[in-house]
Amino acid sequence: MKTIDEINEKIRSGKVVVATAEELIKTVKENGLPAAAKKIDVVTTATFGAMCSSGAIINFGHSDPPIRMSKITLNGVEAYGGLAAVDTYIGATQPGDTDEYGGAHVIEDLVSGKQVTLKALSNGTDCYPRKEIDTQISLETVNQAYLFNPRNAYQNYAAATNSSEKTIKTYMGTLLPNYGNVTFSTSGELSPLLKDPDMRTIGVGTKIFIGGAQGYIAWDGTQSTFNSSQLENGFMWHAGATLALVGDLKKMNRRYLRAGVYDGYGVSLFVGVGIPIPVLDEELCAQLAVDNSRLFTRIYDYSIPARTRPSLRTVSYQELFSGHVELNGRKTPAASLSSISRAREIAGVLKQQITSGEFLLTNRVKVFDRTTNKPLEIRK
Repeated sequence: MKTIDEINEKIRSGKVVVATAEELIKTVKENGLPAAAKKIDVVTTATFGAMCSSGAIINFGHSDPPIRMSKITLNGVEAYGGLAAVDTYIGATQPGDTDEYGGAHVIEDLVSGKQVTLKALSNGTDCYPRKEIDTQISLETVNQAYLFNPRNAYQNYAAATNSSEKTIKTYMGTLLPNYGNVTFSTSGELSPLLKDPDMRTIGVGTKIFIGGAQGYIAWDGTQSTFNSSQLENGFMWHAGATLALVGDLKKMNRRYLRAGVYDGYGVSLFVGVGIPIPVLDEELCAQLAVDNSRLFTRIYDYSIPARTRPSLRTVSYQELFSGHVELNGRKTPAASLSSISRAREIAGVLKQQITSGEFLLTNRVKVFDRTTNKPLEIRK
């Protein structure tokens, strides 16, 4: 067995051996599990996809005379005005004046170094007499700007299709009628929480790559349903865990943080997330070496309401990534909504940072709670 502290000493001394998840799979196939577990110290995982439950906390600094902002817009996109005087939270999916621009675009514009128009109103008080402000801000002028995402990096996610007679537009993209296509969103064998399904090394305090910067897992993600007792043969069949992530927006890179628009659904933010997983022992190495042929999800009919939505079949990620799946006896086109090429790039960047000593691993300070995802009950 190895420990994170021992691996960090190897990082400091320049002796650490790091592999991406795909490279580890190849090493295990060529050299066997015991040799791979002994040789490799860290495996890098990554994903790059739409993560709607994302946003940024910004502190603008005080004006003279000061204002306690209550109604705030950034480039015309509404931001939250209930965080005292000059703090705000702007959500990625908050729409602007058009369907083509929203909170995610404001965040991307800031990361790109652009000026953003801040407008705010206030009722005015004795200590905050200013009632209105209209100015330009950038990441250079604000005090703090943190990306704080309540729900990112689903452990697993369902694939989607549509049995109805009409095209439907969803957060899983445009679904063609009569089972015309299948969409999915994952990096498969590179995906962080598929590689450590028991969450042995991932928890609150785990250092990560997020949006091009170093950040941390801040808490369990919302709607997380992680429970190791729900694993089947060591695999999470349903959505499982999610992560609440935080990182310094001022240090992020537009290449790994991009706004996007889903036709008929709205704005979202594509977030690049990379998580290093220490190879503590052969058992964990074996889980890290599971490839797309042994990672599965289920295809669901999104034309039916979620509570009664049927599972049509189980499918491997190998089949999904091939571009077609067998569905109802015919070959159906399948497409990923996340970028596998960008995920590979992130895993490679993280590997380089660890190898060069720029990135040390952290011991988690809290394991995830065993939670359930309760539905909202509508009371008349």
